[in-house]
Amino acid sequence: MKAELRADGLHISGYVNVPGRQSRPVVTPRGRVIEIIEQGAFQRAIDRAGNIRMLLDHDPGRVLAETRANTLTVHEDAIGPRAKSVVTDPEVIEGAKKRLLRGWSFNIKNPRDTIEERADGLPIRRITDFDMDEITLVMHKVPVYSSTSIEIRAGEEESIEYRADDDELEFEDKTDPDEPDEPDDDPDDKDPEEDPDDNKEKRAHADYLDRIESLRHKQA
Repeated sequence: MKAELRADGLHISGYVNVPGRQSRPVVTPRGRVIEIIEQGAFQRAIDRAGNIRMLLDHDPGRVLAETRANTLTVHEDAIGPRAKSVVTDPEVIEGAKKRLLRGWSFNIKNPRDTIEERADGLPIRRITDFDMDEITLVMHKVPVYSSTSIEIRAGEEESIEYRADDDELEFEDKTDPDEPDEPDDDPDDKDPEEDPDDNKEKRAHADYLDRIESLRHKQA
């Protein structure tokens, strides 16, 4: 996760998840499994969503940005679903300055999946499609990779699954007059498919996975 404080607010960007890889063991409505979200599933969820909100700590009363208001953009590229926003919430800005932002989380609704039983390990759950209308910045809560909640909507129960990942925060204060000016070009803003350096995408993907594995070992 990258955060830059500028005159108009806190510019936040980062990958919410990396599809196509095996998760750590998770408890789901389908039991305890290893989970794989297939590539392309995020973009289909984004395309179907009428609006995606970015919340703070899954609090529906703390809407930081949303796609409907053009204050949030979310798309899936060759690496995964990438979110970008300019946040003006004072608490989030202060949290970024103190390096308190801990990672991303998102919700999974109406998943379409298959289960592959294995004799030598936990079953593999492959999520081929799902709906998503929320991503979250985790600040006050410790990111819990997997959780499930029940909500009552239109008189019916709806099961909603949540997934999260720790992500190291890279913060830079560009409002500091003592900081030297740097070019505004952000290499992370480029779509990997449009980057002339074909190896850059692979390096970015590998670096991201290395960070995830490092954080998991620290938690073990």
